[in-house]
Amino acid sequence: MNKLIPLSEAVSKFVHNEDTVYAAGFTHLIPFAAGHEIIRQGIHNLVLARATPDLIYDQLVAAGCARKVIFSYMGNPGVGSLRIVRSAIEKGEVEWEEYSHFGMISRLQAGAAGLPFMPMNQTAATHLERANPRIRRVVDPYSGQEVITVPALNPDVAIVHVQRADANGNAHLWGIIGEQKESAFAARHLILTAEEIVDEAVIRSDPNRTLIPGFIVSAVCHVPFASHPSYAQGYYDRDNDFYLKWDKISESNEAIKSYLDEWVYGVKDREEYWNKLGFEIQTRLKVRPRMSEAVNYGQY
Repeated sequence: MNKLIPLSEAVSKFVHNEDTVYAAGFTHLIPFAAGHEIIRQGIHNLVLARATPDLIYDQLVAAGCARKVIFSYMGNPGVGSLRIVRSAIEKGEVEWEEYSHFGMISRLQAGAAGLPFMPMNQTAATHLERANPRIRRVVDPYSGQEVITVPALNPDVAIVHVQRADANGNAHLWGIIGEQKESAFAARHLILTAEEIVDEAVIRSDPNRTLIPGFIVSAVCHVPFASHPSYAQGYYDRDNDFYLKWDKISESNEAIKSYLDEWVYGVKDREEYWNKLGFEIQTRLKVRPRMSEAVNYGQY
C-alpha cells in the first residue's frame, strides 16, 4: 500500500487541535519540518510530549500551539535553558508534567505494549515524585518491595524522521537512536518523514536496520533536510551555530516573532526553507561519506 503523501496533507489529516503529539528523536533526526508545518496550519491546544523538548517545542510553544508539555530534561542542548517553554511554565501559560528520561521511555514502552503502566526501580529523584502525582509507588507482589510506576503514554500522533523509507513506510534508521521505535508503536497514528524514498528492495536488503515497519505507519512524507537544525547521520551535520543563535532569539518576543514570520510562516515548505538557508550554511553542514562494512545475510 502506497502511503506517500505531502507533509502538509499528512499534518492536516492526522494532527488536530487538542491532540497529544510526540515528536521523536534524541538530539538526532528531530522532525523540525513537521513542527513548522503544525505551526503554519495553526493547530493549537496540543499536548506536546517529548523526552527532550529541544528547540522544536520552544518554537511550537512560541507560536501558541501548546496547552501542555510533557517532558524529561528541558533545555537548549549544550547551550542553556529553553527560555520560551520555561517562561510559559513559570507564568502558568502552559501546564507541565515532568519525568526522568527512563520514566518517559518507560511510559512509551507501556503504551506500545498495551499495558496500563510500567514499573521502575526506585531512583534518587524523589523530588520528581513530589512534583508529579502521576508517578506512584506500588508493592511488588513477588519481593514485597516498593517500585515506582509511570502511566502508559499513547500519543494521538507520533512524528518520526528517518534516513530512508519505502513508499509503504518500512524505514531504516542509523546513528543515535532515541525513542523512535517506542513512540511509533505507542501512537495511534504515525507520520513518517524521510530524507530519501527508496525501493522496497533497498529496505529488504538490510532487515535489521528496519526499526519502523510499514504496517504501523499512517503517512510517509519525502522531506529532505527535515531535521535542521538537528542532524541526520550520513546526510548533514548538526547546526550548532543555530542552537547558539536561538538562545539570543528567544530572549525577546520581537525576535521570536520575526523568526517565525520569516522562517516558518514565510516559507511554504521545507524545500523553500533549505534553499533560503543559503549556500554557505548548506556547505558547512555537508558530511563526507563514511560507509559501514557490508553484511552477508546469505541466500538459500
